[in-house]
Amino acid sequence: MKTINTIMSFLLILLINNFTMAQQKQTNILVLIHSDEGGTYEMAKEIAQGIESGGIAKATIKKVKANDNPKLKNIPVASVEELTSYDGIAFGSPVYFGNISTAMNEFIAKTTAIWSQHGLEGMPATVFMSSGSGAGRELAIQSFWNVLAVHGMVLVSNGIRGNENIDKTVPQGNTVLGTTSLASLKNVERPTKSERYLAELQGKNFAKIAHALQGTFTKNKIQQTAITKKETDINLLLKEKNIILPQVPQPAGNYKPFVRSGNLVFINQYALKDGKILNPGKVGKDITEEQIKEATRTTMLNVIAVLNQAVGGDLNRVKQCVQLTGIFNTVENYSKHAELMNTASDLTGEIFGEKGKHARATLGAYSIPGNSSVEIQAIFEIE
Repeated sequence: MKTINTIMSFLLILLINNFTMAQQKQTNILVLIHSDEGGTYEMAKEIAQGIESGGIAKATIKKVKANDNPKLKNIPVASVEELTSYDGIAFGSPVYFGNISTAMNEFIAKTTAIWSQHGLEGMPATVFMSSGSGAGRELAIQSFWNVLAVHGMVLVSNGIRGNENIDKTVPQGNTVLGTTSLASLKNVERPTKSERYLAELQGKNFAKIAHALQGTFTKNKIQQTAITKKETDINLLLKEKNIILPQVPQPAGNYKPFVRSGNLVFINQYALKDGKILNPGKVGKDITEEQIKEATRTTMLNVIAVLNQAVGGDLNRVKQCVQLTGIFNTVENYSKHAELMNTASDLTGEIFGEKGKHARATLGAYSIPGNSSVEIQAIFEIE
């Protein structure tokens, strides 16, 4: 019996070790996209399915920029710093006049620190795109390849694999460099079944290459601290702290949610929540101090939501909160305005850290439009 127990224990340990090794060998691939109307995202899902089809790789779809499109808004936004943590990256973008999209260009432009530290050298990359008429799609992929080649990435083409099985009676987005979808040709569903099929094959092939190259390039040797921003990634911080920015309130008159002058953004907001004023009235008469603090936090979240729109969904572009001015709807002899405004200042500091420290003005008012209990004026410096 003792011998049997020993053998069983050995087999169990061996099984656990094999499972652990299999887990460690799993290849992590980022599918990084920009999508305007969802066409590139549809292709990304097929690429991801192909990546995971062989059981050797895991695909994570992220976007380079926030998007309010209902199809896209729940896709997480990638940070530049996380790129080196993957074993391969599949890039997807719409075709913009024979080039990659502006948003993708802006994201890649932030990878200078990674490039200077050889952070992506030797990492495999592949490209897929969503095209309108189809004009310029190969030129766009080639321009994408040029950017990735500067990083020293291993460029994985699609070749002609799968072409013998596609429907040749309708135009398809197949290219030897990478799969595309002819999004504007509406006579058939886009992406077509053939385009989806080719994208899945591209993902499947890319997973094999990435798996084979796993651990052979510099990502595991490079000092991450050399390429990581000293500041916390604001977009990730919001998610970690479960701080949800509201929809940007619509102007109630002939004005804009924000105005940019040079590198300064000017914003003015009230305690609007879900289309209604939260806790309206005068503090000290109609509402309590706790209620006005809740309204103040809501107002500051509205300010940051507008700021997020001003920086194109990347709050890391905020260089400094310059000034906050809090105006409170109070009774005549009220004097605790500064204490109320601390709610907005604390939230700003929680989100932006040192960059959130600001000059401040606080005052009382006889009335505020909409009977809001608070109004906040903000000035931010952005990149």
